Amino acid sequence: MKKVKLNSYQAGLVFKNGEHQKMLLTGTYWFWKNEQVYIYDITKQFMPPVELNILLQDERLADILQVVEVKDNEIVLQYENGLMKQVLTAGRYAFWKSVVKYDFIRADISQVEIADNIDRSVLAKAPVSAYVRNAEVQSFEKAVLFIDGKFVKVLEPGMYYWWKNSISIYVGKADMRQQQLEVNGQEILTRDKAALRINAWAQYKLVDIEKALVQNKDYDKQLYVAMQLALREYIAGYSFDELLEKKESIAPFILQSVKEKAEALGVEVNGFGIRDIILPGDVKEIMNQVLVAEKKAQANTIMRREETASTRSLLNTAKLMEENAMLWKLKEMEYVEKIAEKISNISVSSNSDLIGQLKQIFVPQK
Repeated sequence: MKKVKLNSYQAGLVFKNGEHQKMLLTGTYWFWKNEQVYIYDITKQFMPPVELNILLQDERLADILQVVEVKDNEIVLQYENGLMKQVLTAGRYAFWKSVVKYDFIRADISQVEIADNIDRSVLAKAPVSAYVRNAEVQSFEKAVLFIDGKFVKVLEPGMYYWWKNSISIYVGKADMRQQQLEVNGQEILTRDKAALRINAWAQYKLVDIEKALVQNKDYDKQLYVAMQLALREYIAGYSFDELLEKKESIAPFILQSVKEKAEALGVEVNGFGIRDIILPGDVKEIMNQVLVAEKKAQANTIMRREETASTRSLLNTAKLMEENAMLWKLKEMEYVEKIAEKISNISVSSNSDLIGQLKQIFVPQK
């Protein structure tokens, strides 16, 4: 005979000649050699030594076991004392009813949506994450959700989870911040056949993501083409000289021209501007010649104006000097002073009066 002792946290299954006989709980027992006892820790999951259905025919054992059945399209989240322990896939599982509190949350993974009774905090952690797909929409983004190729809804910023299965899911994101569109290298002919190369820019913002991503394809490319065509329409409607005079009206024209198209694309255009207007070499040379000629004409006009003013001033001075002898004398002394500034030295003879000699030098003899 052999002795078997079971503690308070243990249970035993007695088999005789390979057949289940009974279940034992806490206590001390004696057995013959042809009897075999399997001892289990009832705080752990029960792992049956034979088919579970055979053991469940024992009413005492069936009463102390909690059996969980998981279908092919399901998973079950097993919690122990409030903490997520493992994921149960298709099959049958048994747990002892003991001091350990078990909770089981069943999920149908053949569906896309995850039920609200499942804590979102466990979805991103192993082992649950293996059965979940997710998408994050940033605070400056919006997204559109397609399930099996069908548009379902617009996703606001946040974290989203779906069960991983054969159903296809596509999340299209779009940046809702203001963006810049470059319209560069546009070769355009004016009405008088002058070839210009124009570099422009536009600022736009996405306002309706459903129109942009669901109802249109490549909305940004379509917006670029609309800008390009509007710019060509404006440039082709004016001669080169008219275009230079009306360049300030380009932006309002473009914004008005693309407004309706932008709305259909779910976009709002907030600004447009011309960065460069590049002329061909021959036109640039002609423009430079015109500019030089204009500047020369302006310089000649200024010179003539100054000469006229100077002559008029001299005439007025002469009239005043003719009428006033003292003014004549002062002007005479002024010229003597200017002449003296240019003379480095003066030689005078001591044989005569010094003042008289200086007078002879600077004052003309009548």
